[in-house]
Amino acid sequence: MKKFIALAISLLCVLPLGAQDQDAKRINKKNLVIKEWNTSPKGTNGTLDHETTFNADGRKIEEKEFDSDGKMKWRKRYEYDSAGKLAKELVYDGKNRLQTYKTFEFNEFGRKKVQYTYNAKGKLLSLKKFEYIAQPAD
Repeated sequence: MKKFIALAISLLCVLPLGAQDQDAKRINKKNLVIKEWNTSPKGTNGTLDHETTFNADGRKIEEKEFDSDGKMKWRKRYEYDSAGKLAKELVYDGKNRLQTYKTFEFNEFGRKKVQYTYNAKGKLLSLKKFEYIAQPAD
């Protein structure tokens, strides 16, 4: 009986630590910048390839892609509405000029329903509708 009680106590002490270890492994995206580097097989001569920035709420607010010389190829900026839903995605060229932007409608489940793509002058270029079909498990 004493062995059983000792085992139960040790398990209770270990379980919270395991949960903390899992939390520590998760990346906190709040105010985070992720940089992706291309390097040689030996890990030298690194060049910045991609950069993603998250705001204080953990939402992605910007992405940039760079060429092998380190010059920006394009940039995307993300804007959110007061409910935290993606409201607008703006795409800029390497000279930081607005090329296109997208706005969105969402369904009752919070998934994209319609995506509208406009040019820099606000002319509608395309419309994309999203359809979600649940498939039965095999």
